[in-house]
Amino acid sequence: MKKIEIYTDGSSLGNPGPGGWCAILRYKGYEKILQGGENHTTNNRMELTAVIEALKALKEPCEVDLYADSTYVLKGINEWLKNWVKKNFKNVKNPDLWREYLNVSRNHKINVNWVKGHSGHKENEICDKIAKEEALKRKKQC
Repeated sequence: MKKIEIYTDGSSLGNPGPGGWCAILRYKGYEKILQGGENHTTNNRMELTAVIEALKALKEPCEVDLYADSTYVLKGINEWLKNWVKKNFKNVKNPDLWREYLNVSRNHKINVNWVKGHSGHKENEICDKIAKEEALKRKKQC
């Protein structure tokens, strides 16, 4: 399996409000930046969307070192998801995205790592900046 690093962040202006996300994929020194957003969303939706879109971009099963500053995403993947599946996502926020995450992650081995946001972590700062720019773009469109 190829070993890939993925760095993600999401942002929303208001919760809900216009939002943006960013993911940096890195493989053997090669880097690809993905970005996007929605007009009416939440920060947690954008955090999770960044992860989903990054995994969708992988063309084959990979070992993924995922880095994010979102405890919602990290605990969701590492702690809560198993029980959410057992109860069929009853009373869980964003079940559509969690189901999509399950679908796009199933062929990969994912190691989730937390990074402290706004602490000078290079890739996290880049993702944060781009996610905010995406949210601002959508705010101007409204």
